[in-house]
Amino acid sequence: MSPKALLSLIVLGVLLLVASQGLYVINETERAIKLQFGEVVDNDIKPGIHWKVPFMQNVKRFDARVLTLDTNPSHFLTSGKKYVIVDSFTKWRIKDVNSYYKATSGNRQEASNLLANLVNKGLRDEIANRTLHEVVSGERDQLMTKLTAALNTQTQDDLGIEILDMRVKAVDLPDDLSASVYNRMSAEREREAREHRSQGKELSEGIQADADRQKTVLEAEAYRDAERTKGEGDAEAARIYASAYNKDPEFYAFTRSLKAYTQTFSQGDVLLLEPDSDFFRYMKDAKGK
Repeated sequence: MSPKALLSLIVLGVLLLVASQGLYVINETERAIKLQFGEVVDNDIKPGIHWKVPFMQNVKRFDARVLTLDTNPSHFLTSGKKYVIVDSFTKWRIKDVNSYYKATSGNRQEASNLLANLVNKGLRDEIANRTLHEVVSGERDQLMTKLTAALNTQTQDDLGIEILDMRVKAVDLPDDLSASVYNRMSAEREREAREHRSQGKELSEGIQADADRQKTVLEAEAYRDAERTKGEGDAEAARIYASAYNKDPEFYAFTRSLKAYTQTFSQGDVLLLEPDSDFFRYMKDAKGK
């Protein structure tokens, strides 16, 4: 190989080395900054192909996707001096690459630790202003919304991090407090049960008394109507008997005597009467004379 060809190969190799060291690619899922001797010269490199001065400048890449900070459950004190165990998570991403690099040196673990401290402090302050009921069931969404807005302002200024969302996975009570709350809830439900049973018994007695009163009234009205109907029937029967008697008094007297004979002689007892008694009037004479 001639010296000229060898020189050309050397020059080509140097150019390739310089190109490989100078050209770099930033993906869509990345954010980057360019450093020159440790000083930031480009604090927000967009995705695409870029150039840097070989051996003088270097590029730091960071994950630009939405990341999750899943903190360990922590104890917090409510305004009523009751402890709760809160398990939460935070969705965040890099907003300002320059601020993020200055605050964390580009170390994601360092960023997570700093963010976790801010989240715990925010939760502690917010829960300390609320009662146990408000934290457990009353104002959890409102608490998270307020805390997200407050922390977002602080983290963007201090860490270059944007907080997208904060959620509470669980709010538990310590074992001793859980037993106390359970006993208090049990006593409260028992009190409500006794109150409901008392109200039910009172209502039952009222219904029973009203039913007994209605029964007495109905029976009295039925007895009154029955006696009235019976009296009307007796009066009607007496009227019919009287009318029949007035039509033929002699026949009526004859039928009464026959009925008296039948009832008297069917007994089989001894009857002592004088022969000329009026009882034997129709036995002596068919016309009763």
